[in-house]
Amino acid sequence: MHEDQQFPRTYRDAMARYAGHVQIITTAHGGAMRGVTATACCSVSDAPPTVLACVNRLKQQNAIFLESGNFALNTLGARHKALADAFSGLGNLSTDERFAMGEWHFEGSGAPVLQNALASFDCRLIEAKEMSTHWILLGEVVGVGLGTQDEALMYYQRNYRAL
Repeated sequence: MHEDQQFPRTYRDAMARYAGHVQIITTAHGGAMRGVTATACCSVSDAPPTVLACVNRLKQQNAIFLESGNFALNTLGARHKALADAFSGLGNLSTDERFAMGEWHFEGSGAPVLQNALASFDCRLIEAKEMSTHWILLGEVVGVGLGTQDEALMYYQRNYRAL
């Protein structure tokens, strides 16, 4: 633990200045679906195509990401702000209500993919690493979708921005 009691707040304030592209990470298993809004996602390699995504392991509902063996990264455009809010938990919508806000289909892994995402990465879970409050999901990309080249939805200084 850091000795400076203000350090956690300073760290969070500094991370707020780290612009991130907004994604919805989705999965499905045993008839249940789950989706969460996140910015902690990135490419790991293109040979083989591999991505990582971080999900909060303290939320019991996120255990499905480990159980399913699949996930999809759905890259959001500026037009998806309401969807990003819904999947972040704003509005207290049920899972069904959140998914009803978009058009979804299922690709090879079995994870829900947003029909009009800027880009989508359908993944087979190859490893999950526990790190502090989160799981780091590593996924082999088994399918890629390209949508229109609209403005991207970014998160910066605790607000959404279009780029």
